[in-house]
Amino acid sequence: RATLLLSRCLLKMVKGNIVVPEDILSFCCNGLQGSTSPPRAREPGEREEAPGAMASPPAAHNPTEVQMSQLVLPCHTNHRGELSTGQLLKWIDTAACLSAERHAGCPCVTASMDDIYFEHTISVGQVVNIKAKVNRAFNSSMEVGIQVSYEDLCSGKHCSICKAYATFVAQGPLGSKVRLEPLIPQTEEEKIEYSIAAERRRMRLVHKDTLKDLLTSSPQETELETRDGSGAVPAGRTRVESVELVLPPHANHQGNTFGGQIMAWMENVATIAASRLCHAHPTLRAIEMFHFRGPSQVGDRLVLKAIVNNAFKNSMEVGVSAEAYGQEMSVSRRHINSAFMTFVVLDQQGQPRTLPMVAPEPGDGERRYREASARKKIRLDRKYVVSCKQTEVPLSVPWDQSNKVYLSYNNVSALKMLVAKVNWALAREKEKVRMYTLEEDKFLSFRIEMSVCIPASRAFSLLSNLRRRHEWDSHYVSAELVQKVDDDDMIYHVVSQKLRNENKPQDFVILASRRKPCSKGDPYVVAFRSVTLPTHPARAEFTRGETLCSGFCIWPESEEMSKVAYYNQAMPGYLTYVTTNVAGLSSDICSTFEACEKFLLKNKEDLISRLQDF
Repeated sequence: RATLLLSRCLLKMVKGNIVVPEDILSFCCNGLQGSTSPPRAREPGEREEAPGAMASPPAAHNPTEVQMSQLVLPCHTNHRGELSTGQLLKWIDTAACLSAERHAGCPCVTASMDDIYFEHTISVGQVVNIKAKVNRAFNSSMEVGIQVSYEDLCSGKHCSICKAYATFVAQGPLGSKVRLEPLIPQTEEEKIEYSIAAERRRMRLVHKDTLKDLLTSSPQETELETRDGSGAVPAGRTRVESVELVLPPHANHQGNTFGGQIMAWMENVATIAASRLCHAHPTLRAIEMFHFRGPSQVGDRLVLKAIVNNAFKNSMEVGVSAEAYGQEMSVSRRHINSAFMTFVVLDQQGQPRTLPMVAPEPGDGERRYREASARKKIRLDRKYVVSCKQTEVPLSVPWDQSNKVYLSYNNVSALKMLVAKVNWALAREKEKVRMYTLEEDKFLSFRIEMSVCIPASRAFSLLSNLRRRHEWDSHYVSAELVQKVDDDDMIYHVVSQKLRNENKPQDFVILASRRKPCSKGDPYVVAFRSVTLPTHPARAEFTRGETLCSGFCIWPESEEMSKVAYYNQAMPGYLTYVTTNVAGLSSDICSTFEACEKFLLKNKEDLISRLQDF
């Protein structure tokens, strides 16, 4: 500081034509260039900065991200001193809404909340940390991902509570829909969530059809489970009906009833219904999708109904609904929301207790009883196939009518997750064909790509038909279409050539799932994974092979040009073949992809010729 002040005085003296002594001038110059005092000793653990080093730039921040931290007070808890699930749902919905409105720039309302599985309870004095951010924006709706964890301030322990996905709709004046700007993901995690959001949206839309198909294919008779102990409890004894008057504190900033408040009221009556069955205090373990069918306003009366639909050995499903009406009783009630909640009763060791059976009411009660059994199977399928980490999912998952939606979701999302990885390294380049590798803890994946002069939609149609793959892939001997699940999913029995050191050809049962772009910039996707079918067990004349994740992504580059990329997570029996190609000791993979290009170009020309003849 002294050197700086002296230098300023020196500058004024020079400007005023005052002669400056040489020793003072020398001291000032030395002081400006660097202090002559010894360097400051570094503190323990302090790193030395390299000359010219600058602070590292901060990580990219998602502008839609909202973080909320709440200290759990006694007023937030139940009789056990644990955070009420209803209160947690309020906080979750608030954080998600704030994130959605950051992106939309206008008011947003909750349209739905996906399944939530609660892993732990939270006690008084602990802190709830909620992080919400928009994963993807569609036309007028957007998906918000929410992560909830708790923090123990005394021990410093952090633990995950749940993960949820909520759909919000942006609203303009008089409730009109607002067209949203697209969201541009930045990090690898954001790109993965962005890509899979389209698949989750597709799964939401077909959820009702999945339940209907399962009920159609299952026996129509209602069979009561036989269980040791007392007789079945009539479901009517668990029925709960409660009314709430919507007051200003229950409304959001738009004057509508706060979605989180409605969910909290629904959780309250569902808990009462569950308690009436087991005569104990139940614990909420899971919530099946909340779906908001319409708004309610301040002054409305909300009628909340709950009943135990079915009781399994260690858990029970409670159905709950919310209806609204105004001051005039003559006006019919409006259905606002409905959900299904799964409860357990824990003993002193924290283990689920055996529950009494439920005797359903005739008519609608029997329908709800059967639907609860179907939903339990769907939940198990969904948790088994979708919620598990990819490495925990068995390679060949049994396929049946009830889990077809979730297997298809897992198939496509696994490929999209692989595509979104950022650490791909260029391994080989042969003319137009480029080969990349991705090394992870348990997998070696490869990607091979090139640009082809063919419209993306045409390449998509050709490459999604496995029955024609033998025309360009010499490893394929045949592919038989076993079952057409729907227009987007098909199951094939594939026979391939013998592997090195094998004396029998391989066969696969493969689910092929294809998706057209959801919005501009998305690729065409053709995903493959192994499944098992009772009609096609392993046979002695083949070595049964499996594939966990592979498939094509096709990006339009122009009306006549496409970038075609093939991805594969190499299985152990396939590794030697892949590494030989990566090391340059073989060009078989590149040659196969060049044959693929010729196949695409030939069939493009055949199509043009047929159109000209027509």
